[in-house]
Amino acid sequence: MSVLLETSVGPVVIDLFFHSAPLASRNFLKLCKLKYYNHSQFFSITKNFTATAGDPTNTGSGGRSVYGICYGAQADLFEDEFQNSRLRHKARGLVSMVNKGPDSNGSQFFVTLGEELEYLDGKHTLFGRIAEGRDEFVAALNEAFVDDKGKPYKVLRIRHATILHDPFDDPKGMPSPPASPPPPEDDDVRIGESFSA
Repeated sequence: MSVLLETSVGPVVIDLFFHSAPLASRNFLKLCKLKYYNHSQFFSITKNFTATAGDPTNTGSGGRSVYGICYGAQADLFEDEFQNSRLRHKARGLVSMVNKGPDSNGSQFFVTLGEELEYLDGKHTLFGRIAEGRDEFVAALNEAFVDDKGKPYKVLRIRHATILHDPFDDPKGMPSPPASPPPPEDDDVRIGESFSA
């Protein structure tokens, strides 16, 4: 099970750990299918630590899980999946859920930019790893210039997501995938991304 993310710093293929984290893997896949992540930014980067994305508001305070989209607000957040996992935050290019405490996973995720980050174990559900394009991607994010809150001065974003393999049925009530949204106009003083090829 894997997804291709085309980003402004190059393409990456993410393999998902669906046996260890089926809820998080299914959530990520189905949000990709719904084009939920298209044009969302890496809005918070800490060098050699993490780069966070997956919030359509690009603020760190937004986002819904696919379960919330399908079943309503009471299902917006889903539970952690690290209790019996042997997976560890030991390498660069691992993909985990952002949360606001126990069992509060939504749409936001982070990519590890450093090694030996085991203090994240038991706090964040690790559900994937970058299988292709990792070194260039991590290096580009680590080299990003950011403000004192970790927001990059140059907009870095996910342009498009393509599902390469999906073994899960769509959740009941999942809407049909929309047309790909147009690129947004960046509404602050940061260096916007050029979409001309």
